[in-house]
Amino acid sequence: MLKVGVFGVGHLGKYHLNSWKELENVTLVGFFDPNDATAAEVEAKYQLKRYASAEELMDAVDAADIIAPTNHHFKLCEMAIRRGKHVFVEKPLAYTVEEARQLVDMTREANIKMQVGHVERFNPAFTAIKDMQLNPMFIEVHRLAQFNPRGTEVSVILDLMIHDIDIILSLVKSDVKNISASGVAVMTDTPDIANVRIEFNNGCVANLTSSRISMKKMRKIRLFQKDAYIGIDFLEKNTEIIRLKQETDDDSVFTFDLDTNNGIKTIAVANPVVTQSNAIKDELEAFTQSILQNKPTVVSELDGYLAMEVAHKILDKIGSSNNSGH
Repeated sequence: MLKVGVFGVGHLGKYHLNSWKELENVTLVGFFDPNDATAAEVEAKYQLKRYASAEELMDAVDAADIIAPTNHHFKLCEMAIRRGKHVFVEKPLAYTVEEARQLVDMTREANIKMQVGHVERFNPAFTAIKDMQLNPMFIEVHRLAQFNPRGTEVSVILDLMIHDIDIILSLVKSDVKNISASGVAVMTDTPDIANVRIEFNNGCVANLTSSRISMKKMRKIRLFQKDAYIGIDFLEKNTEIIRLKQETDDDSVFTFDLDTNNGIKTIAVANPVVTQSNAIKDELEAFTQSILQNKPTVVSELDGYLAMEVAHKILDKIGSSNNSGH
């Protein structure tokens, strides 16, 4: 049995507790949280031991699940790695790029498993196309959220857009060539809305818009490649593929003819089956299996670092563009 401890049992931490309790091969040892009111509530509801210190809990477990605020990630991850414990850490991996780089190096040296909580990788709308050949050359992203004071200790880039940065980096097998960005702080001291253009060496271009002061919620990615358009709705959990009809298409695929300069082309519209699932439970299950079966994690510490690196480059661009007018 894998002994797990949870560090931070606030809003998201409770979702993790619920998921851990449902997983096989896992024993939930206890939790650490400095907030007495939150801790008392969790002790009562989950009948779970509260540890007096992070160190004490760390010594009692095989794996640490770190859902503390971002500025505590490095200290807790370092504590776990130095003790040879496996680590699941919420995104973003760390507070600064330098901290993230150090964690990547330390993880490799310690030979432990680390997974970063980029949960959208486990969204059923995204996993529905995992077997499809994806080679996007243009990507359009909209992630809009209503204002919530929770999470505003970081900018909208590190709070929301980093989900999409990670998804894009997992899809585009090419290095970033250029980034242009603009953003505005509206309700907080850091950008609350941002628009970003990322150009890759292979010619792919990604346009991303993120806002946490929207009246409506939206989490959509549209991928355009030579033979297809793929629309993924992370919020509504559905996926649509529009492409030229293929020999292998069955009767369930909706088709229509399009008159083009090169003659009539038959277009197919497919909606892959999206199996509803709990993405948080799925990511924790994947983390558990990578430890038990000694295989790479789905979202590695390097993935977490690369997403952070791009996010901070975006923040630098926004900072310099906002300062240039003064």
